[in-house]
Amino acid sequence: MEEKTHIPVLLNEVLSALEPKSGGVFLDGTVGHGGHAEAILKRILPKGRLLAIDRDERNLEVARKRLAKDRARVVFVKDSYANALGHAERHGFFGCDGILLDLGFSSAHVDDASRGFSFLNEGPLDMRYDQSQELTAADIVNSWTENDLAAIFRLYGEEPEAARYAKTIAQARRQHRFATTMDLAAHIELVTPRRGKIHPATRVFQALRIVVNEELAELERALPMMVGLLKPGGRLAIITFHSLEDRIVKQFFQSQKNHTLKILNKHVIAPSEEEQMRNPRSRSAKLRAAEKI
Repeated sequence: MEEKTHIPVLLNEVLSALEPKSGGVFLDGTVGHGGHAEAILKRILPKGRLLAIDRDERNLEVARKRLAKDRARVVFVKDSYANALGHAERHGFFGCDGILLDLGFSSAHVDDASRGFSFLNEGPLDMRYDQSQELTAADIVNSWTENDLAAIFRLYGEEPEAARYAKTIAQARRQHRFATTMDLAAHIELVTPRRGKIHPATRVFQALRIVVNEELAELERALPMMVGLLKPGGRLAIITFHSLEDRIVKQFFQSQKNHTLKILNKHVIAPSEEEQMRNPRSRSAKLRAAEKI
């Protein structure tokens, strides 16, 4: 599949928050296609170093190509950012000047129907960032109890129709196994016909993706670790894409305020209207940043 040019979200705002300087040591825990990493590298070279982590091997392949000319200054690791501590120890990345987490799934995941993240195109009901893990969205939809499905749709999708959607899925799977994204989306539409721009399956897909990849649990586990990896004066910038992630980050920053962290932005930073016009997928992005005391 041909890769589209990745547009990093809130790039100028991230650079302003992290203030990368020549010789700096940085960690990008969700390197994706390397857009933010490339911009950071330009500012920390020639002596700076970057630890680039991503769960998705395809993302890492793209990032390696994008950052190839500075390969000697970058360490690439296939793993979750929640396991960054061991990799930082192994590669000498303690006392980081800055850490970036750009959460959520990338445009590449949406555009690649074979990954099963989107109901816009027919694809397998997968949703794994790491293709080597066993649990898929299809496993959840076809084997979890109706009550469990309703619970995750409600908790991780904040879906008001969670119980009705779970009941419809449980009834339908008695006749056939859900295998594709559009099959699942079609059954959701039987309950709530589509009106307007937002598809009724949006929150269900969000919930399944979060559960498959343990996104919120990994974020909660990683936040204290990220602070520990920073040197005093080092900065942590986190981009979230839905209220559940943002709430976790906000509450953690508040709990560490004046203790281990100084919050850099009183109000959450959102993309400008110009950026949203240029990159519609940036619309839900929110940036929070803090400095280690």
